[in-house]
Amino acid sequence: MNPRTPEFAPRRSRSSGFSLLELMIAVGIVGILASVALPSYRTSIVRAKRSEARTAMLDAAQFMQRFYAANNRYDTAVLPTNLQRSPAQGTQVYTIRIASGVTRTAYTLEAVPQGTMAGDKCGNLSITSTGVRGKTGTETLERCWK
Repeated sequence: MNPRTPEFAPRRSRSSGFSLLELMIAVGIVGILASVALPSYRTSIVRAKRSEARTAMLDAAQFMQRFYAANNRYDTAVLPTNLQRSPAQGTQVYTIRIASGVTRTAYTLEAVPQGTMAGDKCGNLSITSTGVRGKTGTETLERCWK
């Protein structure tokens, strides 16, 4: 056998990596998926934070009702520290407060957005002693309290 015959000639094999074109196509697909998914993700985060604030407000409303049952008045109530913020632990995104104008027989609670939620379309969320829900922003009441 002759070592110069094609049987013994070194074979050129194709590289097993990615070509630049394949890499650019993959990057383009990831970019398109990210541009679609990111706004949806952000909307979900905002809704979750707003939901947490609504829950904190309802907890504060229950506190107010218990306070009224014990004292027969709302006007001397002070929310406990853990009910004055949402979430109760971690970075605060809403401040829960008793709105001005509280009387012996009526109150209004407000959730005021802070930090990353400051530009929320719902603005301040509110609930009265009679259960009437409100908001100050441009979004519909149904979406803000959903």
